[in-house]
Amino acid sequence: MKVEKHIPVLLNEVIDKLNIRDNLIYVDMTLGGAGHSSEILKRIPNGHLYGIDQDDFAIGKAKEKLADFSNFTIIKDNFVNAKKRLNEINITQVNGILFDLGVSSFQFDIPERGFSYKYDNELDMRMNPDDSLTAKEIVNEYSYEEITEILFRYGEEKFARSIAKNIVKFRNEKPINTTFDLVDVIKYSLPNKELNKKGHPAKKTFQALRIAVNDELNILSKALEDAIELLAPKGRLAVITFHSLEDRICKQLFRKYSTIDIPVGVPIIITEKPIITLINRKVIIATENELENNNRSHSAKLRVIEKN
Repeated sequence: MKVEKHIPVLLNEVIDKLNIRDNLIYVDMTLGGAGHSSEILKRIPNGHLYGIDQDDFAIGKAKEKLADFSNFTIIKDNFVNAKKRLNEINITQVNGILFDLGVSSFQFDIPERGFSYKYDNELDMRMNPDDSLTAKEIVNEYSYEEITEILFRYGEEKFARSIAKNIVKFRNEKPINTTFDLVDVIKYSLPNKELNKKGHPAKKTFQALRIAVNDELNILSKALEDAIELLAPKGRLAVITFHSLEDRICKQLFRKYSTIDIPVGVPIIITEKPIITLINRKVIIATENELENNNRSHSAKLRVIEKN
């Protein structure tokens, strides 16, 4: 099994915006291959980093990457439970937090995980292999209405009805068990004009199923709320998103906590401060150089806030 080299996205920008200082505590909520974590650890020889990941393969790779460091702790769990797990070891405030969202390079590059439409393997898409729900179960057991809703909501797929209709039609003849089985149904469901467009026709459907399998958006909302609460004053939170749904959640939450609602026409003196300050009002994207060298960076957007 060949796994491509893990290249951390927006690495320089993340390190710069997190304002890393020694003797402090940092959390990588999406440890993955530890590309970001290793650079943070280089800058905090007397600090500590906690890395969260629910994937055993990624954790194994992270341990290899961090072999030269001792001041880190890996917690195997979904980042939605990070605050609870940190509180259990008496960590109630931290100085910096990073989320690098989406599927890790490892998960995409391992055909058996069933995340990619590029490899023919069983439909799976679980970020945590110990979870029970798979993409194959959704495709073969959910109703037409449920599949349509998933494709519309999580994939913003305008041909959701056609794809869902044909999923139900084809699975009645034989189960849709593999990624290529599903790709064939998707291609059958789309007009030629759509098939001839740049990009893979299955991208939106695969994204939608992955989000549904892992309940990504609900988990992200709670995890971001907890992260803001965990931050110490002057602590920073950096979030890298890869599609509009993630970015929208992040943007709306940051706007909510960086502003104070003032009743129109009421003459009052404002003494209350917002909970957070936006470090960058405009999203940070990859440089031309990074775009050339790291394909995963093309859709990446970075937002950073500081706790007041």
